[in-house]
Amino acid sequence: MRFDNKTLVVTGCSSGIGAETVRLLRQQGARVIGVDRTPPALSMDGFVQGDLSEEVAIDEVVKQLPARVDHLCNVAGVPGTAEAGLVGRVNYLGLRHLTLRLLERIPAGGSVVNVASILGAEWPQRLEAHKALAATPGFEAGLAWLARHPVPQDTCYQYFKEALIVWTLTQSQKLFLERSVRMNCVAPGPVMTPILSDFVAMLGAERVAKDGHRMKRPALADEVAPVIAFLCSDAARWVSGVNVPVDGGLASTYV
Repeated sequence: MRFDNKTLVVTGCSSGIGAETVRLLRQQGARVIGVDRTPPALSMDGFVQGDLSEEVAIDEVVKQLPARVDHLCNVAGVPGTAEAGLVGRVNYLGLRHLTLRLLERIPAGGSVVNVASILGAEWPQRLEAHKALAATPGFEAGLAWLARHPVPQDTCYQYFKEALIVWTLTQSQKLFLERSVRMNCVAPGPVMTPILSDFVAMLGAERVAKDGHRMKRPALADEVAPVIAFLCSDAARWVSGVNVPVDGGLASTYV
């Protein structure tokens, strides 16, 4: 994979999967612009500090990004231990708003990669609700829909990762047909990042013990980043509208 003369935007660039994605892309020749609330410790070609939980703040971020963005990697997210409204705004509404604002800057052959989660695998059980949320025309309309259909705190992370997968799947083909821009998801299992303990607390001891024997270990962030990079690359130029588990086989154990 090479990304010479390509500009990529990576959200959540300052730690975890986002930071490893930045490192890998730059090794492959990319010009990488990072977006995060926290300034990064690693070097990159540009950085925009911003809050992805508010529409106005996202619009300010967009103003500072390049006129051409070849690929967008939506890695930023908050764990389910955060307040449910914040989870919905960052992990879904904010991600969607940023993507839609940047689409006009992504040329044919470009791509969007959204980082979902293996915890979003139960999206078929709530498909109609997720499609209804996906159909809302913008950030504020999404907030209004969620106010009418509140999401419980204890399942908010799973819910919005399900919703992200459904939005990606339902929008990807239209995007590919009309603009030749691909959109896909990556769904990691547990990953050794600074917020892993938040996920353990969110899931609870019973769920952690249940899944523990199904996997060798949590992933390392640099085992997820290459899949994100692949989906951006020309090697995946005919891959669109898929959700790729990167979980060491965890999902397969539930079949």
